[in-house]
Amino acid sequence: MTEEVTFRNVVGRNGIRLRLAVAGEGPLVLMVHGFPESWYSWRHQITAIAGAGYMAAALDVRGYGGSDKPEEIAAYSVADLAGDIVDVIDALDLRGAVIVGHDWGAVQVYAAAIRHPEKIRAVVGISVPASKHPQLKPSESWKKLYADTLFYQVYFQKEGAAEAEFEADLPRFVRIFFTSLSADASIKDNVLIRPKHAERLLDGLPDPVDLPNWLSQADVDFYAESFRASGLRGPLNRYRCADIDWEQMLPYAERNIDQPSLFIGGIQEPTRYMIPGIDRFDDPVPRMTDIRGIHMLDGVGHWVQQEAPEKTSELIVGFLRSL
Repeated sequence: MTEEVTFRNVVGRNGIRLRLAVAGEGPLVLMVHGFPESWYSWRHQITAIAGAGYMAAALDVRGYGGSDKPEEIAAYSVADLAGDIVDVIDALDLRGAVIVGHDWGAVQVYAAAIRHPEKIRAVVGISVPASKHPQLKPSESWKKLYADTLFYQVYFQKEGAAEAEFEADLPRFVRIFFTSLSADASIKDNVLIRPKHAERLLDGLPDPVDLPNWLSQADVDFYAESFRASGLRGPLNRYRCADIDWEQMLPYAERNIDQPSLFIGGIQEPTRYMIPGIDRFDDPVPRMTDIRGIHMLDGVGHWVQQEAPEKTSELIVGFLRSL
């Protein structure tokens, strides 16, 4: 069944305008993307979920696409982004929503489920584990863990540096960033951890001559064009809020995600090994108390819903029908 996708704007209580791609009617399923994506990363799931009898809504997170893009770093804190999720739910379905998040979107939906549990019916996390609150601030951990390497999140902290590198050739940025974190690349040779004295993050990584079969030239063009007008400051400011997030979530450190939950990951996920000596997928759901399934997809890297669109949609719809 094919459902028509339309676009809708919601203005939150803080005045931030948020754009959503919406299809179908029924209980709300809200999808939240990560870096460097947009609503478009859910293009395969929107129609599948809508066709199963739900209102499927894919958010342009603030800083991306058709949503507002404030300049200040603090505007991208996890508390503000969780608030955006609640504002969208209030505008689209006062009964609440099932929320689905990938990458940074997973972090945002976990925060929304913990901070605003009355609004969240169930949770699907993709790629990024629902981890306990860390003891150290991220900036303190980075100094210990990555003293002899260049960690991508550290590189992103200097305002303007990553913007200049990536915006100089947006299609190249999209090709390398997406490919290097997919199952089509080495699980250890990617943008996450680079040589200590590297001046730029992408230097030395291959620019693929042939795109992976899950990423078309039209997809690359869409992402590149979406960043051309307003740049990457907003998306990169999300990383610059790491310590702010830590402070904001500290009062909730002992709270868990008690809603029915599902986790989907790719076996070739490179971020599972980005903390030296630790496989983050040994237990990807330590904070979920009502876990209904953990699914690890072989032949899939970081971009789960794009690399394995049919299987991801099948798992989400199955979970929705079980609620």
